[in-house]
Amino acid sequence: MLEFLLYMFFSVLETFAMFFLAFSLFKIDFYPIEMIFAGVIMAFFSFVIRVNYKWVEADIIVQYALMFCFFWMLFRIHLFYAAILTGMAYQTYSFIQVVFIILFNRVGFFSTHTFYGIDISAYFMQITSAATGILMGLYIVRKRKGFDFVPDKPNGLIKISRREKLLFILNLPTAAIVISIMYLFNSGYFLAVPIIYGFLLSCYLYLSYTKDRSEDEYVKL
Repeated sequence: MLEFLLYMFFSVLETFAMFFLAFSLFKIDFYPIEMIFAGVIMAFFSFVIRVNYKWVEADIIVQYALMFCFFWMLFRIHLFYAAILTGMAYQTYSFIQVVFIILFNRVGFFSTHTFYGIDISAYFMQITSAATGILMGLYIVRKRKGFDFVPDKPNGLIKISRREKLLFILNLPTAAIVISIMYLFNSGYFLAVPIIYGFLLSCYLYLSYTKDRSEDEYVKL
């Protein structure tokens, strides 16, 4: 029972951080109760699939699909932009977590056994990653950064630009890259993971910035 409660708590914390970071980055209103509710649902599915059945790959895919559905159906974000937010949230948070994995592994904080195990080191990594994501979101909100091009209405026709199509394409490898983490963890190729994430995030930020700026210029005219 304790194992279940701890798993639920830290999983909800991480999911909340991902939602918070995504909403901050795209200037979307926060719904804390709904964010926690979504986190509980995702954590329960994760516990059953990952802990009970040991299907780590399936858990990653299910979590990605659930987050997309919550963005779309619970938070009422347009289907197309829900896909963009899901990929952005996953890639940003995974980048943060991979950086901490490398740092903690360098100092011998955990081994390959404890990486997927339930112990103090795993909990500490989750807390550190979630806290970093939330602090980044708070910084974005405080400095009034972020992007405005995600529409508030979930329905209706939208005009999809080339930049938005590219943003959507950047989502496609997300689940595969996340799954690759556990296979590359003990290999010399693991350092390629944060490099790939960094490149994808740079593309996200550049395309989002130019998209927002082009719309501002259009409004001024």
